[in-house]
Amino acid sequence: MGDSVKVLATDIDGVSVIERTPATDDRGSFTRLFCARELSQVLGERGVVQINYSHTNAKGAVRGLHFQKPPQAEMKVITCIKGKVWDVAVDLRCGSKTFLKWHCEELTSTNCRALVVPEGCAHGFQVLEADSELLYLHTAFYNPAAEGGIRPTDPRLAIFWPLPIVDLSTRDQNHPLLPEGFSGLAL
Repeated sequence: MGDSVKVLATDIDGVSVIERTPATDDRGSFTRLFCARELSQVLGERGVVQINYSHTNAKGAVRGLHFQKPPQAEMKVITCIKGKVWDVAVDLRCGSKTFLKWHCEELTSTNCRALVVPEGCAHGFQVLEADSELLYLHTAFYNPAAEGGIRPTDPRLAIFWPLPIVDLSTRDQNHPLLPEGFSGLAL
């Protein structure tokens, strides 16, 4: 890894945090958001095939929890480019030692961190500052037939959302709770 990028492991295998060190001077700063060589430790043989952007107006809004089912499962690398979010990854992988565990990171436009959410994990976030913007790198193309979701308030997950949830889409409100016999996604 280059001096400007560090990859930090979390308690969930494959979920990691990318720390970037911007170059700064009296004019401002410069941060490299993506370099295949520097992120090869995370990406392996995967390539980034899609880059998405989201803007969320309301403080307290939650988006997620979303994932793509195999064989269209994808890795996501999420960076906050404006504002502040509480970013969450949930392990849904069958046989994982951290099955149904979650990890969160506060991502801001100034802390230069990114969350890596591997295949078989769901992703969601809560906006901690109004008008927050995220940039997503995806290793698989979006496929509506492979789309999956879990309700962000599922009691089995017991995710801590730091603010009262507001502005949850109808789609996300209607995601199912995890069924009692759910054994995970087989990758």
